[in-house]
Amino acid sequence: MDKGLISGFRDIVGSNYCLYDIHDLYAYSYDSTPLFHAMPDLVLMPSCTEEVSEIMKIANKNRIPIVSRGSGTNLSGGTVPLEGGIVLNMLRMNGMREIDQENLTCTFGPGIITAKVHQEVEALGLFYPPDPGSMKISTMGGNVSECAGGMRGLKYGVTKDYILGLEAVLPSGEVIRVGGKNAKDVAGYDITKLLVGSEGTLACITEIIAKLLPLPEAKQTMVVYFHTLTSAALSVQNIIAKKIIPASIEFLDQATMEVVEAYAHIGLPSDMRAMLIIEQDGPESVVAHDIEKMKEICLKQGAVEVQIAQTKEEANNLMAARRSALSALARKKPTTILEDATVPRASLAQMVERIEAVAKKYQVEICTFGHAGDGNLHPTCLTDERNHEEIERVEAAFAEIFDSAIRLGGTITGEHGVGIGKAKYLETRFNPATIELMKRVKNAFDPHGIMNPGKIFAKSNRRRVVVSHVCGCERANEIR
Repeated sequence: MDKGLISGFRDIVGSNYCLYDIHDLYAYSYDSTPLFHAMPDLVLMPSCTEEVSEIMKIANKNRIPIVSRGSGTNLSGGTVPLEGGIVLNMLRMNGMREIDQENLTCTFGPGIITAKVHQEVEALGLFYPPDPGSMKISTMGGNVSECAGGMRGLKYGVTKDYILGLEAVLPSGEVIRVGGKNAKDVAGYDITKLLVGSEGTLACITEIIAKLLPLPEAKQTMVVYFHTLTSAALSVQNIIAKKIIPASIEFLDQATMEVVEAYAHIGLPSDMRAMLIIEQDGPESVVAHDIEKMKEICLKQGAVEVQIAQTKEEANNLMAARRSALSALARKKPTTILEDATVPRASLAQMVERIEAVAKKYQVEICTFGHAGDGNLHPTCLTDERNHEEIERVEAAFAEIFDSAIRLGGTITGEHGVGIGKAKYLETRFNPATIELMKRVKNAFDPHGIMNPGKIFAKSNRRRVVVSHVCGCERANEIR
């Protein structure tokens, strides 16, 4: 990048917040997604909307790619700077600006950690429901960009259901404010919802207004073990059919249970094909009633054992064990590829069985866990990226898994986004007219294509990207 441009950017953010040394840049060449790496030319850390606006104006004029980033916890390669350019690290914009108890909203910067939002509003008896597995380190800006979900998605929905308003900077440098604190607002197009889940390809989010709920009065958790996947899936279907909507219904298959037990040591059995962790919240009497009814339903569908947590600590341990699934699996082999496919609840057992069959076909190790209540599964492959032949089999296996999800009426991603890894599968999810409409929306916001280029819409069958250390302006080399 031209030294004059670097100097101009440094003047905007300050010398401490403008990184261009190769050793500093390397930390921003990857995120939590395995296999994807590409070096940026520059990392900038703005402190306010005005600085973001000034950066955008220069970048747009000079056609410099912009990738906004929080903690880099995404699992779709969403913050890998495929075409170099600038990574905007938004962590300095991390303040809780307001908790409005009269309107049940909170306003904060995109760099605030998700768990901090939970802690601050819950201290006032309020509740922000979306709870992605990365909540202790992910940022709310990242949650909004990816439309993050979590374990409470069945009852409460996902990030898009709680974002009321946004401030964002367009590639041109113009600042827009959309939505607000109103419970109802149908003035014009819903740009707020459009920006949620747009993966940084349309604008850079600089302020967020979120909806809050009253904190539930009570909560109870139980764990259910099954000898068959079908029994577990039918239990989920019948719970919903009886008009009971739990806060969470989480699924772990046998392989995942074994790994989590070796990691967490909480007494999970090794001879069960599947387990469900079910949590309900709400008024105490309703919670007690629902837990008892769900126990009955599970036993009727063939559950081998049902355990209801007797203490808050026991309940927390169960949910913590579920949250630890990815960490536990990551200990087994050098590379852990966690994917995300969603099917209608009625197809849950078919999908899990299909994943198992695909793993055997391609001789790869895949463990499956996820949010059974909303049909969102996370098939996770344990492999080694240095073994290129095995990685090819992993690729083929996931291609069949995504195809199976589509055939069962599902989708290629429920909460992780498209990013790089699933861009080539988007055409299996939508027809050409729909994809062309999406591209026209992208072009309307970003006519020069500087916002997170190479994401969502595939330019090739790219799967792996590696860093090229040639000079201070490294670029990605594709391995096809």
